[in-house]
Parts: sequence; structure tokens; C-alpha cells
Amino acid sequence: MTGRLIHLNVNVSGTGYHQASWLDPAVDPAAFTDLAHYRRIAEAAERGTLDAILLPDIPVQQPGIRRAPTATLEPTLLLAALSRATHRIGLIPTASTTLNTPCHLARRILSLDHISGGRAGWNAVTTFQPEAARNFGLPGVAPRRERYRRAAEFIEVTRELWDGCGSGASSADRTDDGGQAAALDHRGPFASLPGPLNLPRSPQGRPVTAQAGASEEGRELAARYGEILYTSQFSLEDAQEYAHDIRTRARAHGRDPDEIRILPGLVPILGSTHAEARERFDALQNRLHPDSAPFLALANWLGFAPDELDLDTPLTEAQLEPPPDRVGPIGFYRSLAGFARRYRPSVRELLTRFLNGHRVVCGTPEQLADSIVEWWETGAADGFTLIPAVLPAHLEEFAEHVVPELRRRGVFRRSYTTDTLRGHLRLPTPSRCRPHSSDTAPPAPDPRLTADILDRIDEIVPPGHVFHLRDTGAAPPAVTEPALRRRPLPAPSDTQEGAQPT
Repeated sequence: MTGRLIHLNVNVSGTGYHQASWLDPAVDPAAFTDLAHYRRIAEAAERGTLDAILLPDIPVQQPGIRRAPTATLEPTLLLAALSRATHRIGLIPTASTTLNTPCHLARRILSLDHISGGRAGWNAVTTFQPEAARNFGLPGVAPRRERYRRAAEFIEVTRELWDGCGSGASSADRTDDGGQAAALDHRGPFASLPGPLNLPRSPQGRPVTAQAGASEEGRELAARYGEILYTSQFSLEDAQEYAHDIRTRARAHGRDPDEIRILPGLVPILGSTHAEARERFDALQNRLHPDSAPFLALANWLGFAPDELDLDTPLTEAQLEPPPDRVGPIGFYRSLAGFARRYRPSVRELLTRFLNGHRVVCGTPEQLADSIVEWWETGAADGFTLIPAVLPAHLEEFAEHVVPELRRRGVFRRSYTTDTLRGHLRLPTPSRCRPHSSDTAPPAPDPRLTADILDRIDEIVPPGHVFHLRDTGAAPPAVTEPALRRRPLPAPSDTQEGAQPT
């Protein structure tokens, strides 16, 4: 395959994106702290040859804790652990430009990039929760415009730190000067630091930058810096408008718009028939705590009390106007409002397509593939960020049933052909970073250094002993495609996870 292909990431949220996922009988409610749970997810994603795993992060206790587990592990540490369990798939932690400093974050992400052999990215968010800001010693969150001004400087400085790294800071050749790292000496309104980082350049030139901008400020940030755009659109028309707008803005910033990958969120619900998929979604919905019913979430997004919404009538124009003091993500709100204005669904009908701000598509593997390909072929998306409602089950189903269908149509890779996240996404090496030459590239991981050897490293090599591995010339272990089995999808029942309509 040499032509344009669909790109797929997976957003991993604990036991699943649906608030009732933890109530599924097959799910361990405490799995969100279990590394084995995340290894199973990562292995399924890599079997499906997805581009990357993206871990969200809200570093504060969320108010829904009495209705569902909301705790999360720190993304960078978790992905560093998962880099040991995977070989090719990209690893993208979320980190805030409000709650971090550029040097600390640049070093953390670049460390993950080296540990994983060039598979790291960074999902840059600005953080809108005042509770999170206060936990980090801040009085609260700044207004949206100021948050995005800080984010722009933060991303710029972080990239300059990455680009200024020397080529041989860890060179085994003691006679090499190590490729002197460049000083930065940045002084700006939100950050001042001399630099440089004490790490060598990224194996992929620079970690990939992901962003989720949908507000006016967010779109500008995404068009200027984003390489992966994680977005929320409910209709094909809205997605096409967003893609056209972003690419136009990117061109105005002097960027090649073809070097941006727009990957809207997609909640896939599979069934042997469309009706079965809907039944599976309904089963999930029926497990929700009374206080967390979907219409309460919808009312919260719209800024209304639940009793102000009539389930059987469309939303009024007044209800679709965003509150003037809205602090949260404006992108979800605009996508929902745009869909409601265009199609005039009742609130009840709207809820069949709304799951915490992302589009839910249910049906057979062929129907899911049809929807994915339609958006891709019409330029509305370069692929999707999968958001499984129940993990790991729904991701495993997607990898086993939908991925083979996409491959059959010739629109998705059959195996990995590159080793880095930037390579998977077909993104060029950034111009400000010189790619490693053949004689300075770090050696590929020795395939003999297996996990069981690493686990016993203190027995094999005494602590404090310094040793160097020589490049054997062997390629890293290939990820082979397993024999795909078309096992039946689970039948819906009172103890079965749910699904939802297109």
C-alpha cells in the first residue's frame, strides 16, 4: 500500500468511555489501576496496527466519583510501562500547558520518546477545571484567551528545547564531543529559561504534537502547531467545515495542510445486526446511576437544569446559545449545537447520538467500516480516534472485526512498515531537526533483551556495573498479523455491555 490510508488512534479511559462500563459483569471496577488491564488494551491496539494509544488526563478528583470510578494513572508513567509491552504502536500522553513548565514537560516527553524508540507524542491541553489549577498551587484558571496565549508560547518553547538537543549527549564514543546542544535563552510573557535539555535529539526528529482545538482560539492553536487533531463532530457536514477551516488556517501560517491528521472521536458499538448493536448500547444506558442519566450530561453541556429540557421536543435556539460565562470545552458544545440546528432532533433522539461529546456509531463491522470510509473519502477526516465504551472488550472487537474489513477494502495497513509514531502517520521530520544520519542513529533495541531478562537485570548484571550493548544489525521483532477469527459478537442481555445507533 503506497497511497493515502486511514489513520486510527485509540483513546483509553480506564474501563471505558461509557460511565456505566465499570458495571459490566466482565469488567473489574478496579482495573484502572491494574497494569495488566492496560497491557491487554495495548496488545489489542497493536494487533489492530493502530497508529497510537492516547491517554487523557484530568489531574483532579471529578465530581462523579460516587456514580463511577474517575481516577486515572499518570499518563507518561503508564505509557513508559506500556512501551515494554509493545513494539510499534505510538504512545501519546496528555499534559497541560497550564499545570506544567516547558522544560519539565519537554524532558518528560522526550524521555518517553527515547525509552520507546521514537514512538512518543504529546496531547497538549490548556485545562479548564479550576479545581485542578488549585491543586497545582494556582488561584484558578485564566480566561480562555490567556490560556491559549500561554499554550502557544509553551508549545513553541517545548519544540525549541527538543530541536536544540545535541546529537550525542549519550554517545558511547568518549572521544566524540556529542554534538553540542544549542542554548535557548528564551524570555517571554509566560516562560523564561536558558535551556538546553540534557538529552539527545528524538529518534523521530521530534515527538508528535496532538491538540484538540475547536474554539476560535483552539482552532488557531491547532492550525499553527497541531499534527494530530483530536476533534468532536457529530455530522459529516460539520466535520468537512472543520477540516476545511483548519487546513485554510494552516496554510496561512505557512504550513503544508497535508501534514495535519484530523482524527475525530468515534465511539464504535458493534453487533451482528444494527438492531443488536442498539440493544447493546441500551443495555449500557440502563445501567447508569439515576443521577448520571444521559440527559443530565446533556443538560450540563447546555448549561440548563434537567427539568428545563423536554425529551420529546427539539432544543430551542435560546437553549443552543452557549452561556456567556462558559469555561469548559467549546468544541463539544458547538458540535452538538450544530447537529441539533441542522437536523432538529428531539432531545431524546439527540441522546441516541451523544456520549460525553462524541459521535456514537453502531452497527455491523461492515456498517462501521462504511461510516469510517465515507468520512475519510469526503475529506471530513483522515481517520478516527476510537473511544471504546467498554475496555478492553470493545477495542478487541473492533480489532478483530472492523480492522479486517478496512484492510479488505485496501484503506488500512496490514502491518506496520515503520518504527516511529511520525512514520506511522506519514509525517515528515520537522525542518528544524536534522534527521539522524546512519552513523549517528541510536542502535535498534537488541531483540535478545526480552522482558524476562530486563526483569532479572540485577541478577544478570551487578548493580553499578557499566556496560554497552552493540548493534547486532537485527531488526526489532516484527508485529505479525494473527489469524483473524470471525467469532460471533456477544449477544445483548441484561449482563451484556450496551450499544447505540448511528
